[in-house]
Amino acid sequence: MSWSIDISPMLPTPLFWGAVALAILLVVALLVRRTRGAVMRAVALAALLAALANPTLRQEERESLANIAVVVTDESTSQTIGGRPQQTAAIRSDVEAKLARIAGLEVKWVDASKPTGEGSSGTNLFADLNRALANVPPDRLSGVIMITDGQVHDVPKNAAGLGFDAPVHALLTGQPDEFDRRIEVLKAPKFGIVGQAREIEVAVRESGRRGRASESVSLRIRREGQADETRRTEIDRRISIRMPFPHSGQNILEIDLEPVPGELTPANNRVVVAAEGVRENLRVLLVSGEPHAGERTWRNLLKSDAAVDLVHFTILRPPEKQDGTPIHQLSLIAFPTRELFSDKIKDFDLIIFDRYQHRGILPLVYYDNIARYVERHGGALLVAAGDDFAGNTSLQRTPLASVLPATPSGRVLEQPFKAKVAGDGLKHPVTRGLPGMREGNQEPSWGRWFRQVDAAPVRGRTLMSGVEDKPLLQLDRIGRGRVALLLSDHAWLWARGYDGGGPHTDLLRRLAHWLMKEPDLEEERLIATAKGLTLTIERRSMEDTVLPVTVSSPGGETSEVTLEKASLGVWRTSVDVKVPGLYKMQSNSPTGQLAAVAHAGLEDAREMSEVTATEDKMKPLVEATGGGMFWTRSGGLLSSVSASAVDVPRVSMLANARVLSGSGWMGLRDREAFVTRGVKLTPMFTGLLALAALLFFITLAWWREGR
Repeated sequence: MSWSIDISPMLPTPLFWGAVALAILLVVALLVRRTRGAVMRAVALAALLAALANPTLRQEERESLANIAVVVTDESTSQTIGGRPQQTAAIRSDVEAKLARIAGLEVKWVDASKPTGEGSSGTNLFADLNRALANVPPDRLSGVIMITDGQVHDVPKNAAGLGFDAPVHALLTGQPDEFDRRIEVLKAPKFGIVGQAREIEVAVRESGRRGRASESVSLRIRREGQADETRRTEIDRRISIRMPFPHSGQNILEIDLEPVPGELTPANNRVVVAAEGVRENLRVLLVSGEPHAGERTWRNLLKSDAAVDLVHFTILRPPEKQDGTPIHQLSLIAFPTRELFSDKIKDFDLIIFDRYQHRGILPLVYYDNIARYVERHGGALLVAAGDDFAGNTSLQRTPLASVLPATPSGRVLEQPFKAKVAGDGLKHPVTRGLPGMREGNQEPSWGRWFRQVDAAPVRGRTLMSGVEDKPLLQLDRIGRGRVALLLSDHAWLWARGYDGGGPHTDLLRRLAHWLMKEPDLEEERLIATAKGLTLTIERRSMEDTVLPVTVSSPGGETSEVTLEKASLGVWRTSVDVKVPGLYKMQSNSPTGQLAAVAHAGLEDAREMSEVTATEDKMKPLVEATGGGMFWTRSGGLLSSVSASAVDVPRVSMLANARVLSGSGWMGLRDREAFVTRGVKLTPMFTGLLALAALLFFITLAWWREGR
């Protein structure tokens, strides 16, 4: 029950207070003049003003509300080292027991900044605190207690940024005199050209105890596909390390710092630099023969690819044709056969013949150069054939026949058909999962073609078939190079959308990039990825079974992992590991040994850059709120025996104190919050009572003046 008096003047507020001021002046004047009855007149005026003030006695029925204390437990990565987990658990248990003894206190526990591999990096205790306070009324918050090592990265600049008026206390884990070393990456590339190398710069930093700046340290450098390297350096000295880019996609380099006795943790003695390997623009030579409706299909596709530099020639007229056309009108430029097919043939990554006929434009020796370019120098050749491939001017009748994977019969099959992916094509990355494919032997959803060259496979793999299941797309590896033969010139029908169109972009681009040895399109490949401490290993193969994968851990231990079949041509499995670091995977394949690397562990460079406990980051804010900073590691004999020996200050509830912390104690503010359940109002000076009192005092003043 609560009692109070409310004033509700019968006059407008300015007029009422003007009357009060006038009454005071009148009384002062009467007292100064020593007028008889001045006191009685003052009392009468007071009674009149009291009646005009209309006082009311308020009687409230109140229900007290519990105070709320929020305890934030730092569960960041730096809290998992140096015996801090046991220390944190002991602090939490002690705080819980002490808060439980305070009557009318509700405690809200918040586990903050727990590493998940997602979200922002670093220790963000105040972000988690704000989320927890979303449903807490500010007038009930009595204080915040944070159990942390002090390495907090989102401390507000001032107390106003908190959004509440309550003390913040910090119970610090760890010890004030900790010592730690780490590797700091000063400069690292985001990408590099495949086959080249770039420099990264690192330095070894030391925090905590000083005096070791001249001591040399040892670094171990691990690169993909190379033996480990050891380098010596000194504290705070910048050193450069060469990072190679052996392949496109993610390339990884790992650097390990040798631990020293007394160091807080070796967890941040390892850094991983990951950068994307990008290939230089691929050079493609496209030679088009007799013009036809789909002549620009290959040109448009290759020109739209930013990774391709295209050189395109179209042979509009064979040299034996004589029609009187002036020489200067025969072509835009002369066809530089010697330059392209002899001097600079090795500069190209892919040569494409699109409906090209051997009409004497290229001497036979140049075809032989192309065959050697493929077989000995790792070049690539694509023949997109039409009816030209079946006649007397076929490329099969040139030295290119030694590298072509099929021999034409001389027949051209002209009838509607739908290209099908079957056999090896269901496993090969070029054709696996093409949009519009159907399971089993069902007909695909894409449009029809109308011409196919009949040819018999000589070697290689048939990925697609057409009329009467005859080979339509043939791929082969010749020596160090690759060859593809497309036995139809009607792919342009898909590009034009005829009969519903088809995945021409997917098919032709994959085909071109496989020929140019794009790693993502290799049919024999080992892939490793990591999320947290879980490794996912994937093996792609054209074989029916694959061998186990050998996994090498950061410490050098090896184990074998058997993969499970996920789909046609794909085997996959996941492995949980215990030690973070760089893992190397190896397996044998028909094309040689395959290797892959992945870095396991929750990488948070900001979180692990500083791990020594400190009070410097939070102290200004804590003091501004009236809170306190407390080192909790016990200084007694128990501290040398158990990491869980802690000294937690006592907790007191204070109502109106400004100082809320001191030596060995921390205070919470008693907000005295309540909710009103009922109100009773009783007028105090109205009606007959006020009139009688007013008449009495006026009569008394008149009587006193009359004597």
